[in-house]
Amino acid sequence: MSRALRSELLKLRTARLPWGLLAIGVTLAGVHALLCDSNAGGTGHTSIESLATYTGQRQAITMPGEVLLFATVLGVIVASGEFRHGTATTPYLAIPDRMRVLAGKSIAAAIVGALFGLAGAALTSVIGLSFIVGRGHDVLLGAGTMTRYVVGATVAAGVLAAAGVGLGSLVRSQVAATIAVFVWGLVIEQTIGGLYETAQRYLPYTAAASLAGARLEAGTTALPFLAAVTLVTSVAAAISLVAARTTVTADVT
Repeated sequence: MSRALRSELLKLRTARLPWGLLAIGVTLAGVHALLCDSNAGGTGHTSIESLATYTGQRQAITMPGEVLLFATVLGVIVASGEFRHGTATTPYLAIPDRMRVLAGKSIAAAIVGALFGLAGAALTSVIGLSFIVGRGHDVLLGAGTMTRYVVGATVAAGVLAAAGVGLGSLVRSQVAATIAVFVWGLVIEQTIGGLYETAQRYLPYTAAASLAGARLEAGTTALPFLAAVTLVTSVAAAISLVAARTTVTADVT
């Protein structure tokens, strides 16, 4: 395992694409925060509640869910990129136990993916707190709440990156798996959540976003922190298990 993990971490550290995704995700988080916080208490799509309120301040430090999608795509690329470029045989020849290779990829992606959540949540919190203080409002949020959202975003991004590895190994097609990530997160879950409000909290991407502080629609209560982590982790494990029993054992040439 350690050999596979070191190999995957080396590839991620020296490749440009993961850090490009990180830069794009964090930049989007910053732009989203600036737009929402500058229009707090106003009207329009980017409006949040007044920063003088607890709810408005909580929204101001909540990392946008798009960062989680980019973390998931990172995992997809870690697994499917080698199939796309025809280099998948190299790690499997070096480490014949394919489960160890898959586990190494998942852990490496989770470590780097966690950086997406940490960086996105930290930037969003700094921008949000800057607007709150800059407008002369008292900070109503406790240190525990702010820490929980940063930790939640970090954990959620890491687990979703691992889930992306499972999906990329299962589908193998990088384009198809990437499209599936965005369709699921932005279309399917939004549709299901809109039609069945009580089901929102049990949808994996929505549960992951709630860890970072996102509110559910129609006042639905999010799952408790540990329950949400367990749900998202279970989904990631299930995808990886299916991949391990099907495409991971298939011919990689």
